[in-house]
Amino acid sequence: MKCPLPAELFISSLPLLVFTGKKLEEMRAAMAAAGASPSFCGLHAVGKPRSLLLKFRLYGASLSPRCVLEFSPDLAAEEAEATPQIRSPSFFPKKGQTLELVCESLAFKGKGLCKVADTGFVVMCDRALPGERFIGRVTRKKGNYAEVQKVETLTPHRDYVEAPCKYASDCGGCKTQNLMYDAQVRAKEEQVRDLITHVGRFSLNDPEFASLFRPIVPCDLHYHYRNKMEFSFGNQKWVPEDQFSGTKCSDFDGFALGLHAPGHFDKVLHVDKCLLQSEAANMVLAVVQNTCTEPAFGLTPYNVHTHVGFLKHLMLRSGRDIASGLPQLMVNFVTSSDNPGLLSPLVDKIVNIPEVVSVVNNVNTSVGNTSLGEKENVLYGKSTITETLRGLTFQISANSFFQTNTHQAEVLYKLIEECAGLTGDGSEVILDLFCGTGTIGLTLARRARHVYGYEVVADAISDARRNAEINGIKNATFIQGDLNKITDDFGKDFPQPDVVITDPNRPGMHMKLIKFLLKLRAKRIVYVSCNPATCARDLDYLCHGVPEKNIEGCYRLRSLQPVDMFPHTPHIECVCLLEIDS
Repeated sequence: MKCPLPAELFISSLPLLVFTGKKLEEMRAAMAAAGASPSFCGLHAVGKPRSLLLKFRLYGASLSPRCVLEFSPDLAAEEAEATPQIRSPSFFPKKGQTLELVCESLAFKGKGLCKVADTGFVVMCDRALPGERFIGRVTRKKGNYAEVQKVETLTPHRDYVEAPCKYASDCGGCKTQNLMYDAQVRAKEEQVRDLITHVGRFSLNDPEFASLFRPIVPCDLHYHYRNKMEFSFGNQKWVPEDQFSGTKCSDFDGFALGLHAPGHFDKVLHVDKCLLQSEAANMVLAVVQNTCTEPAFGLTPYNVHTHVGFLKHLMLRSGRDIASGLPQLMVNFVTSSDNPGLLSPLVDKIVNIPEVVSVVNNVNTSVGNTSLGEKENVLYGKSTITETLRGLTFQISANSFFQTNTHQAEVLYKLIEECAGLTGDGSEVILDLFCGTGTIGLTLARRARHVYGYEVVADAISDARRNAEINGIKNATFIQGDLNKITDDFGKDFPQPDVVITDPNRPGMHMKLIKFLLKLRAKRIVYVSCNPATCARDLDYLCHGVPEKNIEGCYRLRSLQPVDMFPHTPHIECVCLLEIDS
């Protein structure tokens, strides 16, 4: 059964959410037995989110399968003191209704979390920032919360700054550009702390927790930090009417090159400059836009509805020459057909930019919106660029995975190496799960006996093997395999590891893999996460087990370090160290 709210919203709505139902009196009695001060907000729920049920059982109370609640004794007392009245269970706003709201914090996907005054009803608003008071119009209801669109700001948020990018209020990429950077990282740190305590079930009152939860590491570069940007071509420009009242679409010029309008796969916000990429990349973007609008060249943008047109995507990747340290730029045109001659006018102009050392054409004939090509043509220079990370050299092709923020990746990988705690005598075996192109495992291989990496993407495994060869690393083995579909035979291809590095994508780890790790009992696990919500869930499984499935946890969380990899965005990285609980 599905949970009526996303996990991020559950925990961000604390202190204290209680979901009432037919067993309300049973819930009251159980809470009283646990020594808590009850506070109800009248949200009706279906299903039984596992982490919430376990949290209640943690305090020694029993719970009917039909009752669902989130509960914390200490926070309950604070809530009751701050809001003594019982919240009305009858408030459910209608679509189109306007509400006066104050944003309390940033939550799910960087949206502002608000509560309707005197009701506790949860409302989410895109681009609302902490402390901002505004009028919002309800756009839709989802289960027991609503989403609103900002209509008018009454009082700006408390850490307001002028956004330097003219697209900041319209582009979906940098939602918090007008929030002071110090406030951005504070909000991200608070999100991680809430998730790890309320989803991961690590107590705020535990003195050990205070020492293991470390302050977030900010990023020194607030702009021009991305080494990869992907822009889309379109035959219609998406033009916002104004800051609050909605959007319209204009077919001005019949051409657009930029970023997809938030929530729309078929509309493109025309962007002539992006502050997250390098100045050289912005020069290429400008040349492409100017050239494509000249009718004589016949460069038509792809129409995702009619599937007519030539140009699909423009991907720009940055690197560095290993010998000179000078910047390198790869330009990748993704087209709907194999006709590289049509790109000649673009290539002739682009190569005059000194940083451009590679121009390639990925041909993608499918009707989908992916930038991966079935065939690649090298139109100028070489097929790869290079970059260095932790003293190693990496070749980057058009479709290779590489950490998007090279500068902050150095910080991230140093933290991973510290958590791995290798002795340096070359005696330890490392299991690198979700290894991608091998960047993490290879940076550790110099101090290990052997690294075994697993990844489902075949091209990434090829890149990992090539990267090992480039750097003369012979003690690394990379194997293709789907870690979400492991069988009982998994683990027979490598010896007992001393350290496990796991870096899953946003959904986190599959329960099959969790069970495998609990059975494997490696001394240390370094969990690298790009999604704090699923990270908290997986840490809960590894440390506290899954009682309803008779699975016991066997690890202790020793440190948790949030890292801001992408300023002005809602994304947060975490590095967590777990040690076997002997």
